[in-house]
Amino acid sequence: MNKRVKNAVLIPMNILYKFNPSVTLKLLYRLKTGRRLNLKSPKTYTEKIQWLKLNYKSKLLPICTDKYTVRKYVKHCGCENILTKLYWYGYDPSAIPFDDLPDQFVIKVTHGSGFNIICKNKQELDISATTRVLKRWLTEKYLPCYGEWFYGVIKPRIIVEEYLDDGKGSSPKDYKFYCFHGEPKLINVHVDRFTNHKSILLDVNWNPLKNIKMKEVDNSIKVEKPSELDELLKYARILSKGFPHVRVDLYIVNSKIYFGELSFTSDAGFVTISPIQTEEIIGEWLRIPSGGGNL
Repeated sequence: MNKRVKNAVLIPMNILYKFNPSVTLKLLYRLKTGRRLNLKSPKTYTEKIQWLKLNYKSKLLPICTDKYTVRKYVKHCGCENILTKLYWYGYDPSAIPFDDLPDQFVIKVTHGSGFNIICKNKQELDISATTRVLKRWLTEKYLPCYGEWFYGVIKPRIIVEEYLDDGKGSSPKDYKFYCFHGEPKLINVHVDRFTNHKSILLDVNWNPLKNIKMKEVDNSIKVEKPSELDELLKYARILSKGFPHVRVDLYIVNSKIYFGELSFTSDAGFVTISPIQTEEIIGEWLRIPSGGGNL
């Protein structure tokens, strides 16, 4: 669905969310997963993600979901060495010093998902069109009805970062670590993101989880275990410490590990995971206080 059409369709949900967030999330959960949302006694992984959106109000979440300020958090955790190079940051796209940038780079708007421009050849970049797109993106808001209150709390800005590839002109593998209370439990590896996008779900010992169905997961594909796995797990533990749940995204380029992002509500908690028994097992890893209340 076109993004503008989607935003228009969800206007009533945005209005309802202002008055009754829990009812709104129950309606969306039913529409997107086909399941009833139990917020009083959540058991599955996605039910608990919805509960967290309503009840977990850590001040770190806005910092860690903004693509600029999360760099300070990564540095604070002692992991500055895995940050990509930052060429420029600011609030005015007209001020981007394109002449001073290398031939390849990535431009991001810091308050959401998908606000990225990947430049592989600066000579082919339409700077005027790029500036117009960035100005529009800076004004866009995250959908309130999804309950991801932490996006856009910090004033959006633009960052220009180092471009990463696999050495063959394609995007590097994206290693997503699903961490619970500071401990990685699942690894979702994405390959060929811009061509034949697929992913595989594994445990932390690199065993494919074949009896689970989830968006974009195809556990028939083969992904070689990286020699840096122990180091990846180390960084995932460091960056997830202190959070009940967070997804830590990392890359490897020429044996060097790079930080991607932190995500606290992957797919806004609306992804369908089956069988339901497996999602309940994943839900057991996420401990929330009985009877509600902030973590």
